[in-house]
Amino acid sequence: MATTSVTPDQETVVGEVFIAAPPARVFEAITDASQIPRWWGQHGVYHLTEWKADVRPGGKWSSVGVGADGSSFQVGGEYLEVDPPRLVSHTWIASWSGSLETVVRWELEAADVHGLHPSGPKRAGTGTLLKIRHTGFAGAPQAAKSHSEGWTRVLGWMQSFVERGETLETRPPLVTTPKG
Repeated sequence: MATTSVTPDQETVVGEVFIAAPPARVFEAITDASQIPRWWGQHGVYHLTEWKADVRPGGKWSSVGVGADGSSFQVGGEYLEVDPPRLVSHTWIASWSGSLETVVRWELEAADVHGLHPSGPKRAGTGTLLKIRHTGFAGAPQAAKSHSEGWTRVLGWMQSFVERGETLETRPPLVTTPKG
């Protein structure tokens, strides 16, 4: 299960999730332009329809998506660091955030996966501890809070895609019930 929080200074969102897949597979899911729109989103919330990327330091990336209300949004930036399969960082400029430019850092760390056997726990393979650090929210605490909520969803969607093959199209839509 993904967890995220905003640091006490309200400048940074931190999050992590354990994924039962090797770092190379997770790295592919977060950098391959053909995979990202397949998992980033949920009908009834928001979802990406397009992702373009030149995955190298100095390379540009851009995405287009649709909000729950049908409105279009864009997010893009520039890759700052790319070190497969352990690190990616990039700037983040979202159409809904005005002039706010932030930085997202994805760190992938190999971790053993253990399973239960009659003789006790045994190493079953390699998984990934994925940590994100989204910085640059000084003076924008509400943006930090909403991004923290968004990252909880995004990390969960990515985990479901990598571990179980769940996509935007196979994931149940979010249905809200009217209050009252």
